[in-house]
Amino acid sequence: MQKANTDRLANFDIPAHNAEVKRCWEAYNVGQPYRTPIICGLATRFFIYNPEVNTAGLSFRKYSESPDKMFEFQLHWQRWARFNVLQDAELGLPEKWGVYPDFQNYYEAAWFGCPVLYLDNQVPDTTPAFADAPERIMERGLPEPLGGLMGKGVEWYERMKARAAKETYLGRPIEVIVPCLGTDGPLTVACNLFGPDVACELMAGEPERFHRLMEFITEATIRRLVALRKIAGWPVPQDGFFFADDSVAMISTSMFREHVLPYHQKLCAALATDKPRGIHLCGDSTRHFKMLRDELNIQIFDTGYPVDFGALRRELGPTIRINGGPPIEFLRTATPAQVRARVREIMQSGILEGGLFTLREGNNMAPGTPAENMRALYDAGREFGRLA
Repeated sequence: MQKANTDRLANFDIPAHNAEVKRCWEAYNVGQPYRTPIICGLATRFFIYNPEVNTAGLSFRKYSESPDKMFEFQLHWQRWARFNVLQDAELGLPEKWGVYPDFQNYYEAAWFGCPVLYLDNQVPDTTPAFADAPERIMERGLPEPLGGLMGKGVEWYERMKARAAKETYLGRPIEVIVPCLGTDGPLTVACNLFGPDVACELMAGEPERFHRLMEFITEATIRRLVALRKIAGWPVPQDGFFFADDSVAMISTSMFREHVLPYHQKLCAALATDKPRGIHLCGDSTRHFKMLRDELNIQIFDTGYPVDFGALRRELGPTIRINGGPPIEFLRTATPAQVRARVREIMQSGILEGGLFTLREGNNMAPGTPAENMRALYDAGREFGRLA
C-alpha cells in the first residue's frame, strides 16, 4: 500500500472537498446544477496494471480465482483511489468499504457456457462457444438463474460476507455487494456467445433464427437478474433502471429498431418502472440516442467515444443527462495542457445547455494514464464547467 505521506492528496482539504461535492451532486440531481460534476471511471484493470497500486504484481488470473485476494485487493485499491485521485466523489476514509465478487465483463457469456480466457496485459475475456451451431445454447433449456458462474458468485458473496463480519479495514466496516446485478445487453451477449460476425449474419440473413436466439438470451437474462436482485433486496421493477449494449454501435438505427429494440423493451418491461432510465453505450452509437430516448424513456446516456457533444445536446435537448469526455487513449498520451484544451473545447461545444452534463473519461480510465492528466481533467472541468 502506498504510504500516507506519499499520497497525492495527503495535504488536501478532504472535508471541505467532500462537503462541496455533496452540494454539487445535490444541485445536479434536482436539475439546478451550478457546475459540471467531474468523475473518473476507475475499473479493476486500472489498478491491476498500475504498479504504483499493485506493488505485489497480482495477476488478473490470481485475482479472479481467489475470493480472498479479490477481497483484499479491492480494499487496497479503494483506499489508494480515495487518497490519490481527485474527482467529485467522497475522498478519505468512508463510513464503510464495499467489496464484491468481480467477474468483469465476462460473467454473462461465462454463465451461458463460454470458456474464460486470461490474456497478457488484458482483462479476462471469453471466446464464443456457440459460433458453429448457435442453437446449441438452447439445447438444455434456460440456464438456472443461480447456476454456473452465478452460483459461484453467490458462494463467493457468502464467503466474503462471513469474512467481512469478522474484519474491519483501517478501522471501518466492510459491506459485501451482490455481484452481476446488471447486463451488458442482449446484442452484446449474443456477440459474445456466437461471435459478432455470426450474430450480424443471422440478423441480416436469417432473422427468424436470430430472434429465437435473442428471445432466449433476453428471457434468461431477466430470470437471472430477478433472482440476484432478490438476494440483494433490490426492487423489481426498479426506478432508474440502467443497462448497456455496446454492440449496437455495429448496426444501423433501422436494424436496431427491428432486431434489437424489442429485447430492450422486454428488459425494461420486466425490470424497470416507468420512471426515466439510463444506458451506457461505448463507441459511435449516438445515432441511436434519439430513438432510445423516445422509445425507452432513456434520460441518462453514459457515452464512450467518438461523441460530438454539441450535436448530441442539440438533438436530445437540455433535459437529458449526458456523461462523457476525452477519449481514454488521448488522456493516456496527451500533455496536461492538451487535456485542458480538450476539456475547454467540450465545455464550449453547447453541451452545457441545461447544465445536465457530467465530465468523465470516455470510457474507463486506461492503465498508465498520468496522474497529472487526471488532475488536469478535474481542474479544467472546474474551470470551464461553471454554470452559475
